Amino acid sequence: MERKTDFLVIGSGIAGLTYALKVAQYYPAKQVLVITKANADETNTKYAQGGVAVVNDLENDSFEKHIDDTLIAGDGLCNKKVVEIVVKEGPDRVQELIDWGARFDKEKDGDYKLGKEGGHSEFRIIHHKDITGWEMERALLEAVQAQPNIEIVKHCFVIDIITQHHLGYLVTKSTPDITAYGVYVLNLVTNRIEKILSHHTLLATGGNGQAYRTTTNPAIATGDGVAMVYRAKGKIENMEFIQFHPTALYEAGLRGQAFLITEAVRGDGGILRNKDGEAFMERYDERKDLAPRDIVARAIDSEMKRTGTEHVWLDCRHFDVAKFIDHFPNIYEKCKSVGIDIAHQMIPVAPAAHYSCGGIKVDEWGHSSIQNLSACGECSSTGLHGANRLASNSLLEAMVFAHRCYLDIIGRPAVEESAVWPGDAIPAWDAKGTTDPKEMILITQSLKELQQVMSDYVGIVRNDIRLKRAMKRLDLLWEETEQLYQSSSVSPQLLELRNLITVGYLIVKGAAFRKESRGLHFNTDYPEKNELVQNIVL
Repeated sequence: MERKTDFLVIGSGIAGLTYALKVAQYYPAKQVLVITKANADETNTKYAQGGVAVVNDLENDSFEKHIDDTLIAGDGLCNKKVVEIVVKEGPDRVQELIDWGARFDKEKDGDYKLGKEGGHSEFRIIHHKDITGWEMERALLEAVQAQPNIEIVKHCFVIDIITQHHLGYLVTKSTPDITAYGVYVLNLVTNRIEKILSHHTLLATGGNGQAYRTTTNPAIATGDGVAMVYRAKGKIENMEFIQFHPTALYEAGLRGQAFLITEAVRGDGGILRNKDGEAFMERYDERKDLAPRDIVARAIDSEMKRTGTEHVWLDCRHFDVAKFIDHFPNIYEKCKSVGIDIAHQMIPVAPAAHYSCGGIKVDEWGHSSIQNLSACGECSSTGLHGANRLASNSLLEAMVFAHRCYLDIIGRPAVEESAVWPGDAIPAWDAKGTTDPKEMILITQSLKELQQVMSDYVGIVRNDIRLKRAMKRLDLLWEETEQLYQSSSVSPQLLELRNLITVGYLIVKGAAFRKESRGLHFNTDYPEKNELVQNIVL
């Protein structure tokens, strides 16, 4: 089956929906197709608790302060021009979201309540309780669903980006004009593989936290966009910078998605303590519990290893309980559901994989190295985050770059004229010679092995021996999975495993190339920073 659309958007989080809505409103006669592999609202956006970092109080804050905070957190690898773009364009993008119906918490006088998180010098985080991402996703979905020329196709899994490779041409990393014509997708409703062609494709596929044993990301965060672009010979950069959120709720034996205890809890005065009750952060950084995430995560990791424990404690016993419930109702209910009374008990927390600062290399307009293919949101590497993302900058980046991708695409001749559809000669998917896999354990066990390897060898602290071991095991997993892929009919589980192995390889490869410790990448064999500051492009 073949389908054609003017604009193709892969992913239904804040980045994908913002772009889709803007393009559809500008081109009411053109079709915008949004595809997502799960339900439309099952995205990383939905699980963002803390809020959006944006300067809207110019009496007490400034763009310059927000820029400086971002640059400091990024540890020398931020693109300063991009930082300035995101910080200065951010207020307009947030206002647009408010105009579309998003609700943020306000003070009694009508001003927005502003929170403070690690690495920020001022109170500038606007939020909706402790479910800011959920509220933003809700508002966007309602606006998108009211737009008649946007279609959302759920339960549709993208397999690969279609390029000249599928026309029989040799495509390598050095090919100067690699062009995206669309994608092959597995329709999970019909269980058929379809071909979708488009004038322009936007990847907004989110993160890759599921490469690790414990993550704050939902099950869908399997690095699909990054893996697809890498297979299509596009450029990927800085994948070694995986941010571990310092405070995920610790639940013994948990694998997969952990419940996030937002950084805003520490912004309101939460104190990290070790098993002896000591407030230990003052020994690691003068900013104590509000140091940037890389520093806090490493400090917690150090305390856990020093004391032989699997978690530390977040102390909120001194909080006004009524105010805690008002600001953090979901955290309160979650803690209560597992037997924790925050008024009398501390919350057990441990770091969990949270955010990928690297990804698909794009320029300041969201262009990838592949023509007709843009990317924004967590799957992209814009230069904003550098070696470590400043808290609550991610939702802001997604909105700003979705808008810039939209500005870049409007008025293009290929879109305006709707001349020749790209890739008319591209063949249908060839599944000859494949059969259904006889044992799902071949897939599920390989996923467990991958997550174990990444967590044990490529976590918060690394060294060359661990990275070499990780690469050897990933090589074997890749070989076994490729054999299975070539001989089996595709399934979501197999496709996600294939993508996660590719993402794992890119993280390890980037980490092995970086002979220094910077931001989120800490290698005990190279504890200092290099004088030469560079991005690792794969």
